[in-house]
Amino acid sequence: MPNYLIRKKLVAFGDDFWVEDERGDRVFHVDGKVMRLRDTFVIETPDGEELVTVKERKLPLRETMVIERHGEELATVQKALITPLRDKFTVELTRGGRLEARGDFLDHEFTIEWENGVPMAEVSKKWFSLRDTYGVSIAPEQDAVFAIAIAVCIGAMERGS
Repeated sequence: MPNYLIRKKLVAFGDDFWVEDERGDRVFHVDGKVMRLRDTFVIETPDGEELVTVKERKLPLRETMVIERHGEELATVQKALITPLRDKFTVELTRGGRLEARGDFLDHEFTIEWENGVPMAEVSKKWFSLRDTYGVSIAPEQDAVFAIAIAVCIGAMERGS
């Protein structure tokens, strides 16, 4: 069973939605901001404290999003240019290291793994009968907010492409 529940199948800039825990409590609010130079999402506590910011970065070759925490860039998320058989996104950490997300992104059925194959999170809607709901199951000792930010990036880029 997932640790977190997102009641939104497709993520879009300008959309606001809640992320709930397994008890149904609202634990994160995702605020989609559209009236900025770049499209932006802010993931915050229910009280409005900003945890991470996800910003679109305009590049000529491929769409990129940047994840920041307290103004410091943590990672960039990009869809791979050429992928045989399956879609893939890469997450390059600013301080070194990499994650990969693989699977069916349009249907929210994918995994996020560290470069050494250690799982970070699984995103799936198979646990739910509701059409606009999917879960994010995060491996122990992983950064939940960061994992949710990656899932939000991928959802936004898939919807926009």
